[in-house]
Amino acid sequence: MIWCRFQAAGRMGYAIVEGERVIPVEGSPFGGYQRSSESLPLASVKLLVPVIPGTFFCAGVNYSDHITKMAKTRGEEPKLPTRAEIGYRANNALLEHEGNIVKPKDSTEVFQYEGELVAVFGKSGRHIAKEQALDCVLGWTIGNDVSERTWQRSDRSFWRSKNCDTFKPMGPWIVTGLDPRDLRTIIRLNGKVVDSFETGNMIFDAATFISETSRYCSIQAGDVMWLGTDGAPQNMKPGDTIEIEITGIGTLRNYVVAEA
Repeated sequence: MIWCRFQAAGRMGYAIVEGERVIPVEGSPFGGYQRSSESLPLASVKLLVPVIPGTFFCAGVNYSDHITKMAKTRGEEPKLPTRAEIGYRANNALLEHEGNIVKPKDSTEVFQYEGELVAVFGKSGRHIAKEQALDCVLGWTIGNDVSERTWQRSDRSFWRSKNCDTFKPMGPWIVTGLDPRDLRTIIRLNGKVVDSFETGNMIFDAATFISETSRYCSIQAGDVMWLGTDGAPQNMKPGDTIEIEITGIGTLRNYVVAEA
């Protein structure tokens, strides 16, 4: 099943995507819902961020190749994580599919994408066993963890390097019933493939992160968990189009613009 949040004719809500049609529902995928008799052309609606999370978890560094290559750019030895530790991002940074990523006026040229698999939780829980962790996941979507690397190195926190408005595109929808180990991530910059990797080739898999996080933090239905990226991202600039494709889910497309 494919779930989306949409806007059309002055209203917004959740809907089920079936082919090139959108079926609005009463309710949401995180509680009870009822299909309406209405059917809208997919091309006629605006796709919104598929969920506004109560808590925005982010796994951060979770692919060995990414850690190694990014350490090399800094002239450092790579240090792989020894346990699954979670971080957070800010909802103000969320951006919908086809939205504009705004590059701040005072940002540097080291302005980069990170294509990530995102778990969307459909059930709440605490102290979740690893074997049951994926049962809490409603489905999967795509995230682009836009990062200003100069700020990331110089600031005491990620408050602006990761969390500026528009720095967290997510979408285009949520797909249920997938195995995260069987997916592939393809990243295109201006139509050219700049990276491609096995999505499941993580240091710590989704189930491990969910279980470990739930030892200390309650997970609620509607929360999201971003699961890291691989490879060495390239710089983006105003005028660029960035696409993150994950097989089985679709493509998240956004455009880079300069701050006015």
